[in-house]
Amino acid sequence: MTTSIFNELAEKYFHKKGYKTESGITIEGVSGMPRKFDLIISKPKEQRVVKILNWNRTVGINIVINADKDSEDVGLRKPIVISAKFSSHAKAYANRKGVTLLTKRELNKY
Repeated sequence: MTTSIFNELAEKYFHKKGYKTESGITIEGVSGMPRKFDLIISKPKEQRVVKILNWNRTVGINIVINADKDSEDVGLRKPIVISAKFSSHAKAYANRKGVTLLTKRELNKY
């Protein structure tokens, strides 16, 4: 599955959940650093950033922490990270911090 097909699958998933999506967005954070996100999803009174990792390996805690920090830097809380699988440490951090982790399998259910 190429990144663009994976991104399209994610966009369809969020559209079905009632979100509007914008893809390939770069936002300058409070830190002055540009932060790149694969998607920005929005509903009235809700806006979240999405990082999509089309990897054949397990996503670790560092990636989830960075997504959380990038999201916070641009003033948006509760980011979403999408990949094939996540380490137990990444899942624990996400659970504590309110980061949503989605797998390809979950996207395909919709």
